[in-house]
Amino acid sequence: MPTSHGERSCTRYKLKKTVRERGLSPVSKAIQEFEDGQMVHIDIDPSIQKGMPNAKFQGKTGKVLGQRGRAYLLQVRDGNAMKEVISLPQHLKPQKYN
Repeated sequence: MPTSHGERSCTRYKLKKTVRERGLSPVSKAIQEFEDGQMVHIDIDPSIQKGMPNAKFQGKTGKVLGQRGRAYLLQVRDGNAMKEVISLPQHLKPQKYN
């Protein structure tokens, strides 16, 4: 069979929850807000498919540029290039230290 090239290909371990994390995510993750210029970590929640950034950005840190509806526009470094990523707040965590 030929290799699949879907959005979630090669994410067998990257988009998997541990046994303790299984089930619905807390509502507090959906209503968190971020300021422009704030640094955030991309931590993809596989139980929520809407607004999910590409899996290659899992674990990356970026700067919030603004909002697109309920989602946030982030600037993330990918190698030497700066990319813009759109993600819902469920897939983001604030950076504690600058």
